[in-house]
Amino acid sequence: MQIKWLDDLLAVSEWKNFSRAAEVRCVTQSALSRRIKSLEEWVGAELVDRGTYPVQLTPAGRTFCEEGREALAGLMRLRSSLREVERMPGRSIQVTAGHSLSMTFLPKWLKQFQLHNEQFNARVVAANIHDAVISLEEGSCDLMIVYHHLLAPILLDSERFGSLTLGHDAFIPVCAPDRDGNPLYPLPGTSSKTVPHLAYTATTFLGRVADIVIKNGPTACMLERCYEADMTMLLMRMAVEGYGVAWLPQSAVMDELQRGQLVKAGGDEWCTRLEIRSYCSITNENPTMRSLWKALEGASRDLHGKTAS
Repeated sequence: MQIKWLDDLLAVSEWKNFSRAAEVRCVTQSALSRRIKSLEEWVGAELVDRGTYPVQLTPAGRTFCEEGREALAGLMRLRSSLREVERMPGRSIQVTAGHSLSMTFLPKWLKQFQLHNEQFNARVVAANIHDAVISLEEGSCDLMIVYHHLLAPILLDSERFGSLTLGHDAFIPVCAPDRDGNPLYPLPGTSSKTVPHLAYTATTFLGRVADIVIKNGPTACMLERCYEADMTMLLMRMAVEGYGVAWLPQSAVMDELQRGQLVKAGGDEWCTRLEIRSYCSITNENPTMRSLWKALEGASRDLHGKTAS
């Protein structure tokens, strides 16, 4: 039995819809269905009544949810107390950040922030957005820093978690240049000359954003999926080697753009803007985190003021 199967069942119980529950759990609907089926096989009883709409749990499912929720909460409390013992000494916070942000934005942001604020120690864990959200919800981290996009929102309870804007990043299509410095695979391509697409795997956040950009483009984009990965840096290396076009955060490819190893494969109509957001539990009791969050609130107000002006 895997803990994530119980989280899947709890999501189905809450949203009463497999499609919505799959979106919240950041998996495909078919993957969610398979995991629920695996849980039912482990329990030895049918937990979901698939003949009802909206979806309902069976009596066994409701009992398992109630007992499972309490058992899971107990495990999380135990893990939290054990991790507290392992917390870094002195003023410290635990940070979970998106993979690309942990390598590009976060080091520079921490350095600049601590130049003008109180010093603190930080333990940073890089994760995909799904795992980062779970870490925040379970209290395994004090601060979560991830990308946000208006059309692919992160579904967190605003009564439990606060969010602040730390900055912005461009999300752009890039590819290797030809001998003249022009894109080797210019967008949008044609039916006779499709563009090889270096794509994110289906359940990733940036993959959803890329799909939105492609869908909302000014014309049909003739793409042929030739490679998939769940990490920005892997797609960037494939693009540098000339395998195709990838949509990547501009901060992740700034050096390659400046060296001429990559060029934009299309105009602004194929780009979008990403927001860099920080999230924290409203009930977080770490005094270092509370002090940091207060400073972040002031910085966020300044950022919005500059944007407005």
